[in-house]
Amino acid sequence: MNKKIQSSNLPFFILAIVDLLIINSVFRIAYFVHVSKEPSFSDHYVGLLVVFNMAWLFSAQFNKIDRIEKYDDVKSLSVNLFNTFFVHAFLVLGFIVSFKGYIYSRLFLTYTYISSVALITGLRLVFVHITRKYGNFGLKNRKVVIVGAEEAGKALSEYFTQYKYFGYKFMGFFDDIESSVVDPSLIMGDLNRLKSYCTENNIDEIYYTLPTSDKMLISSISRFAEENGIYFKIVPNFNLIGQKEVDFTFYGNIPIMTIRKIPLSLTFNQIIKRGFDIIFSITFITLIFPWLFPIIGLLIISTSKGSIFLKQLRPGRKNQLFECYKFRTVKVLPKGAGVETTKVGSILRRTGLDELPLFFNVLFGNMSAVGPRANMVKHLELYSTLLDDYNIRQYATPGLTGYAQVKIFNEDMDQMEVLKRKIEYDVKYIENWSLLLDIKILVLAFFNIFRKKPRQHKELA
Repeated sequence: MNKKIQSSNLPFFILAIVDLLIINSVFRIAYFVHVSKEPSFSDHYVGLLVVFNMAWLFSAQFNKIDRIEKYDDVKSLSVNLFNTFFVHAFLVLGFIVSFKGYIYSRLFLTYTYISSVALITGLRLVFVHITRKYGNFGLKNRKVVIVGAEEAGKALSEYFTQYKYFGYKFMGFFDDIESSVVDPSLIMGDLNRLKSYCTENNIDEIYYTLPTSDKMLISSISRFAEENGIYFKIVPNFNLIGQKEVDFTFYGNIPIMTIRKIPLSLTFNQIIKRGFDIIFSITFITLIFPWLFPIIGLLIISTSKGSIFLKQLRPGRKNQLFECYKFRTVKVLPKGAGVETTKVGSILRRTGLDELPLFFNVLFGNMSAVGPRANMVKHLELYSTLLDDYNIRQYATPGLTGYAQVKIFNEDMDQMEVLKRKIEYDVKYIENWSLLLDIKILVLAFFNIFRKKPRQHKELA
C-alpha cells in the first residue's frame, strides 16, 4: 500500500514562491543600499543568500505554514509566522557565527529582516482576507456528502463547515443506523438513498467514514463514483486490505484515504493546468490562425458547398457532452447516399490540420492541451461495458493529444488490444498528472508529426 502525504488542496505553493521572491528581492535591495552599488554580489554575500533561501524553506516546512489550520485566524497566523522567522534567524545567525572571518553589515541584516517580516506578514493577511471574502478563489464550491453519521463523520463535517470558504459545501450524512451523535436534520437518508441523492444534487465528493471491513459496500460506492465522475475518499481505520494503491491526505488531524490517486482533484493543480491551457491555446491561435485559417477556409469552400467548420458532440469531463469544432472534410451527397470525404478534406485529415479549430475548445475550457482522446458519443456506452477502467477517463478533460497517443504509435496489434493499451495509458496519465508530464507529451506529439502515421481505427477516432 503506497502512502503519500499531501497538504491541503490550496495554492499555498504560490505563496511559498512569492515568499522566496520577497526574500531575494529585499536581500538584493538591502545589498545595493547598505553594502555595494555593484550589480553582482560578493562571494560572501552569495553564500549568505543561499543560506537565507535554504533556511527559509526549512523553517517554513518545520512550522508547516502551508497548512490550512495556520490560517484559521490572525492570532494563529501571527504566532506561526513569528516562529518561522525565529527559526530562520537562528539558522542564519548560526551560519554567520560559524564563519567569523567575514563581518556582514548590520544595517543590511536589519533592513532585510524588517522588510521581509513586514512584506510576508502583509501578504499572508491579504491572502486570508481575500480567501474569507471571496471563498474558493472564485471557483465552484465542491458539494460533499459523508457516509457514516458517527464520530469520524461528525469530525469531518465540522472540518468542512469550519473551512467552507476554502471550497467545501457539506450536504449531509448517509447511514443505515440511527445516530445520536450528529444533528438528525443533517441525515439525508440511508445508504440506499445515497446514489440517487448524489445524482440528483450533482455531488462532487463522497467521504466514507464507516468501518472498512465491508468491502462489498466500498466496492459498490467506488464503482458508482467512478461511473459518475465523483471523487470517492475514505476516512480509514487502516485496516483496508485487498484494494489498489491508496494515498493519504490530512484534513487537520483527520486522515483521508483515496483509493485512486487523481492529482487533478486538487484545486491548485486544476488552476495550473487551466492556466497552461489558456496560455498555450491563445499563443497558438494568435500565431497560426491569422494566416493559416484564411488559406484552409478558402480551400474548403472553393471545392465543396457548405460551412467551413464542422461541429461534433463528444463526451467531456464527467461525460458531459460538448460541441467540438473541426474543419469540414466531407461533402453531403444526394439524399440517402451519405457523405464523402473531399480531396482537401483527405489532406486535412492526413496532416491533422482538420483538428486545428479544437484550440478554440481548449480556450473555452471544453478541452485541454493534453488529456484522454475524446471518443465518439456512440462508443461511450460500448467501451464502458467492455473495459472496467474506461470511466476513469472522465476525471480529466479531453485533450488535443494524450499520453496514449504518444506512447502507442505505429504498433502492430489488433484493434481491441490497441484500445486496452490506450485506456491503460489514459489511466496512468490521470493518476500521475503533472505540468511537466503535459509539456513532455506535447513535445513528443510534435516530433511524432514527422514520423509515419499509425494504423487508424475508426472506433478510436
